[in-house]
Amino acid sequence: MKLRPLHDRVIVKRVEEETTSPGGIVLPDAAKEKPIRGEVLAVGNGKLLDNGETRPVGVNAGDIVLFGKYGGTEVKLNGDDLLVLREDDIMAVVEG
Repeated sequence: MKLRPLHDRVIVKRVEEETTSPGGIVLPDAAKEKPIRGEVLAVGNGKLLDNGETRPVGVNAGDIVLFGKYGGTEVKLNGDDLLVLREDDIMAVVEG
């Protein structure tokens, strides 16, 4: 089964954060926070404007993005935990 997002929605798979602190301390699962980075898997056609035109989404599949910690809707598909976000919920694209 595949997901195809509608309008200005984006399907993102969270990228797991590091399990050790910068000082080398291993963090237990209880101390970890939800990752706020993810890889874009699929992108909708764009936002439908009042004049009937469609504005394309500003990210592409394969981009690594930053988003709010509690943004979007979590979905489980084929054993993967995915996140469905609106384009407005994405704060930045990680480059380099």
